[in-house]
Amino acid sequence: MSEADQLVSRQHANPHGYLGAHPDNGSGVVIRTFRPAAAKVEVVLADGSHETLGCVHPGGVFEGHIKGVDLPLDYKLEVDYGESGTITIDDPYRFLPTIGELDVHLLGEGRHEELWERLGAHVTEVDGVAGTAFAVWAPSAKSVSVVGDFNYWDGRIHPMRSLGSSGIWELFLPGVADGARYKYEILTQENEIRLKADPVAFATEVPPKTASVVHDPQHVWNDKEWLEARRQSSAQDGPMSIYEVHLGSWRLNPLEDNRSLNYLELADELSAYAKDMGFTHIELLPVMAHPFTGSWGYQVTGYFAPTPKFGTPDDFREFVDRVHQNGLGVILDWVPAHFPRDDFALARFDGTALYEHDDPRRGAHPDWGTLVFNYGRHEVRNFLVSNALFWLEEFHADGIRVDAVASMLYLDYSREEGQWVPNEYGGNEDLDAVKFLKEFNEVVHGREPGVISAAEESTAWPGVSRPTYLGGLGFGFKWNMGWMHDTLSYFQNDPIYRRYHHHELTFSLVYAFTENFILPLSHDEVVHGKGSLLDKMPGDRWQQLANLRSLYAYMWAHPGKKLLFMGQEFAQQQEWSEARSLDWHLLENPEHSGVQSLVRDLNHAYKAEPALWEMDFDGTGFWWTEANAADDNVIAFARRTRDSQRVALFVGNFSPVVRENYRIGLPRPGRWNEVVNTDASSYGGSGVGNMGAIEAEGEGWHGQPFSAEVTLPPLGAIWLVPERNDRATGK
Repeated sequence: MSEADQLVSRQHANPHGYLGAHPDNGSGVVIRTFRPAAAKVEVVLADGSHETLGCVHPGGVFEGHIKGVDLPLDYKLEVDYGESGTITIDDPYRFLPTIGELDVHLLGEGRHEELWERLGAHVTEVDGVAGTAFAVWAPSAKSVSVVGDFNYWDGRIHPMRSLGSSGIWELFLPGVADGARYKYEILTQENEIRLKADPVAFATEVPPKTASVVHDPQHVWNDKEWLEARRQSSAQDGPMSIYEVHLGSWRLNPLEDNRSLNYLELADELSAYAKDMGFTHIELLPVMAHPFTGSWGYQVTGYFAPTPKFGTPDDFREFVDRVHQNGLGVILDWVPAHFPRDDFALARFDGTALYEHDDPRRGAHPDWGTLVFNYGRHEVRNFLVSNALFWLEEFHADGIRVDAVASMLYLDYSREEGQWVPNEYGGNEDLDAVKFLKEFNEVVHGREPGVISAAEESTAWPGVSRPTYLGGLGFGFKWNMGWMHDTLSYFQNDPIYRRYHHHELTFSLVYAFTENFILPLSHDEVVHGKGSLLDKMPGDRWQQLANLRSLYAYMWAHPGKKLLFMGQEFAQQQEWSEARSLDWHLLENPEHSGVQSLVRDLNHAYKAEPALWEMDFDGTGFWWTEANAADDNVIAFARRTRDSQRVALFVGNFSPVVRENYRIGLPRPGRWNEVVNTDASSYGGSGVGNMGAIEAEGEGWHGQPFSAEVTLPPLGAIWLVPERNDRATGK
């Protein structure tokens, strides 16, 4: 088969070796071009002269010999399509590869941490000609073409060149600019044509449209001071209170058909709200491009593109920038555990199981109907690790929360006997996934000091948040799903039965310091028929609100960082749905605005008291002062700073009975201020309390050298801090 036949039949892996300008036996150059349906093609030289190319193949291959010129040759092509008109273009096949040998080597080895800088579509200039450089990994393809608005979506016109065993296909297209829509047309080994979105696209069309979009970032960042401070800090050592948000349903615009706010509107409104509420971080359910709104972003089809539903990639950069300027961090949910089967995306990308396992026992997720990444393939691990770095470096994200880690770690996750394949040692651990997670954490923390990596991991896998050099997975934090389950289970019981479930409150401290825990009351607890947090609370309306307030005070005092899903800060009444706004009108009711005021005050009091966060992961910074009053439904515990200069005490009365003259042990003498009381009338409570302070007495109690008789409000909690805390630190 001649090279022209190969080209026309779309089986030529090196079109640049045939098309473009080439030496003509020392007597000039020969120029070839492939322009199907063209009536005539002329070469326009730099001096303005024209040379006509002859048609040498009926499929549309044109060729001409130009005497007296040498390479490199500056020329354009004038293509006459008869009644459709004439266009003048730069010949894409006269340019050298835009990817260097080192990049090709690193990409082929799966060790290119900045993969996004070479793959995808990059607006650039080559030899003074403006255009876009395209590159894609498709190692099993027979041929790959770029198609888009610029070539009438005709896969014959712009075949790409193969860069050898790396599996990379590359092409520079002059004249293609920011905003152009495109895809890759792939010819598989079975001669099937597959039209695929770019796995490394930086922008996408708004669903249900599925094309990739060329994007040339223009945002100028204004958060240099924030990033420098982050690099010098350690997230484990500071306060962390996370506001988890689904951007599409946080707040809708009722004046414009209840549309979701866009990135720029959210940049102002959401960041100002979270700042006022005292949160330290905003965590976003996945913002990576996804076609199905009902997946909440957890079925990603565009790993390198923010969803276009709320604006452009630069709009999202502006969002992060403004959040930083308001003094808050941004954590992104990230989904390397699985991806959807949508035919336009990653599934069987080049006709083979490229990103997924070929064996359905490894490659298909039984619960979610999705595909599982092949972590044993170094190029796939490279794709995912570089994707995490992309969001941290290109969008200045402050952290990555990895979704569904348990599903990655276990080969038998949600599988019955015979539906999974043991590892080489006969176990159920996915050793490839373990290797990937360790690599992810090592690279992320090595490249971006101060960033957060957190795992949603619900099993007893050891060392999730321990360094890899100590045998751990290397995460900075792990969600404490056990605490969440036990705590909600306790609070859902009617107080008359809570005495039988007292251990559900105290058990978390048995393992609280085995990991760097985040305490999550996340979106997963208020969907799928579970109801809102308020709806989970027992009793009448007043008791439900009182229970919720005491739950929050307990959570904010308990060792571990905090996470609360949007709407729960004002006692959202309905179960959350991505299809509607939060019930902001509830704030017209003092009961709901009271809960909001409590959460705001908890955040500010928490951040102001280092005893409540400085030793979150050191068991010597916590001690029980009353853990056994099950019949009273009372617990009390103390926290301290590393230097022991500051202490704080939590006391919770989870019964509906006011407990007067209730003696509690205190570790310090003097006056103790009641800095939080969930029963305060301003929060919607009954106003039972201790007049703002108590005085320690010399009588030892609960193993403490001092004590005091206090009034414990019904279904309420108090925080006590000695006045000498401030004197000890000069505040």
